[in-house]
Amino acid sequence: MSRHPSQIAGVHLRARTGADLASLAELWVASWQEAMPAIDFLARKPWFLDRLRTLEAAGAVTICAFDRSGRLLGFVSFDPAAAYLDQLAVAPEAKGSGTASLLLNEARRLAPGGLTLDVNQDNARALRFYEREGFEKIAAGTNPLSGLKTWRLRFPKSTCDP
Repeated sequence: MSRHPSQIAGVHLRARTGADLASLAELWVASWQEAMPAIDFLARKPWFLDRLRTLEAAGAVTICAFDRSGRLLGFVSFDPAAAYLDQLAVAPEAKGSGTASLLLNEARRLAPGGLTLDVNQDNARALRFYEREGFEKIAAGTNPLSGLKTWRLRFPKSTCDP
């Protein structure tokens, strides 16, 4: 029997607990601040905490990735019933380590009907990641908080001809 990829990488996944909330918020700020330095994500931390609580109260799941020493590497928050991925964040020092793929694969496993998400159009690294992972652009939009242009992405890609 083959091992789960997270075991191979020395990463374990588990559902968020109350004790993880402060660490998740710090990681969220650090990850987004690196991706979009023109926005003050520290000032948006209360929004994030409220958003996460609201999502989870409505049925969303938050899965955390930890290394062998128990250090938080990243997390994903998604609603399996709505098939919507709201948050995927990885610590800056863990980017490129495969953590984001592990988290995304877990979200796909728990939402087997597919996922949609919104990504900022100028977040080139995230857009490349999602496209590598098999997502396709299905619509343009605008982030209501920042006013930035977004892409709505879907996985799996449509198998129908246009």
